[in-house]
Amino acid sequence: MAIAKAERLMNLALCLLGTRRPLSKRELRGSIEAYMEAGNDESFNRMFERDKDDLRELGLVIETVENLEGETGYLARRDSNRLPPVSLDAEEAAALGLAAKVWQQARLAGAASGALQKLRAGGMPEAGNPYEGQHSAIEPRIPVHEAAFEPLMLACRDRRPVVFDYRKSTAARPETRQVEPWALECWRGHWYLAGYDRERGAERVFRLSRITGKVRSRAAKYTAEVPDVVTVRETVASWAGESADRSALIRLRAGAGYPLRAKATAVHEGTDGWDELEIPYGHGLDAWLVEFGPDVVVVGPADLRADVVDRLRAVAGA
Repeated sequence: MAIAKAERLMNLALCLLGTRRPLSKRELRGSIEAYMEAGNDESFNRMFERDKDDLRELGLVIETVENLEGETGYLARRDSNRLPPVSLDAEEAAALGLAAKVWQQARLAGAASGALQKLRAGGMPEAGNPYEGQHSAIEPRIPVHEAAFEPLMLACRDRRPVVFDYRKSTAARPETRQVEPWALECWRGHWYLAGYDRERGAERVFRLSRITGKVRSRAAKYTAEVPDVVTVRETVASWAGESADRSALIRLRAGAGYPLRAKATAVHEGTDGWDELEIPYGHGLDAWLVEFGPDVVVVGPADLRADVVDRLRAVAGA
């Protein structure tokens, strides 16, 4: 059984690498003996989708292309699947090993381990890890709880547009968004996706915890150029008030809101169970303050207070 599957994967990879134009499912089924022997279309489709995912997991870059007739085709370009020799010294190898450990508690655990095995098979050194044993008491982790993370990570890797329902913090209901995903990044314990929003015709950043339902991929090419450097962190930081040019005054319940206290430029302890804080005020501060719920009351400025009230009403009316 294992030999038959390995042979089937090899034949599929050779077909995709050897073609100069995208091959449809129909053409692939007629070219690979194991697919010809599939009992019916449903069995073939399940087998093909599993094989395609397995080849991508092994590192083969498979493009999905839609022709003028609307038929979907597949190919693996040789220039996209050819890498130069990988040469790493002991410290670089150790850094990769440490990075792989970060993902062991996340959905990328299998991919990280597989990547290390491939590099070691290619001659990456295993000994001389300067980090080994130095962090035994603290294990690095990146938590990933959102179901949208894995399909978006794969879509970023394969350059596939996606469709998902997204609920903004000010909206009572989610909206459908069509996005060309660029990169994922974690900031302040939350995962964000940067990409090109087709309907709005501009770059947008989406918080994964606000994506509802299933992420659906689309067989189409990107319509916008992917920038060389995708600054997810800088974009989110500017929306969250990091590039503040004013100051806001808030009342914060005693013993609560430690992230706000860390950002405060001045803290005045109260005697009624509430403290007054002066914090930098920039775009997106209202969304951050709403996350603290009843522990925060905005004193001023008035426009910030109004924005926070509007967001709370939207959430209450959902």
